[in-house]
Amino acid sequence: MSERQLPFKCKVLDRGPVEVTNPFSGESYTLEADAVAVYDVIMGEQLAEARGLAKCNWERVRKGLDWFAEYEPKAYMVLLD
Repeated sequence: MSERQLPFKCKVLDRGPVEVTNPFSGESYTLEADAVAVYDVIMGEQLAEARGLAKCNWERVRKGLDWFAEYEPKAYMVLLD
């Protein structure tokens, strides 16, 4: 896999593929480390706002969702749609 340009600055851990589960549907999808990092930011932004910890940066979430739609369309449908 070639190096993909990330939509924003985030920490990509040096690890192999990780299975991620949609907390609402229970469906799972295996993601590479860069996609896990983007997914974690998207979900973290929304969760922080839901818990009243911080205001969600919706521009950042939108960039992450657009990135998923381009580079991981199947994962987008399973995990984020």
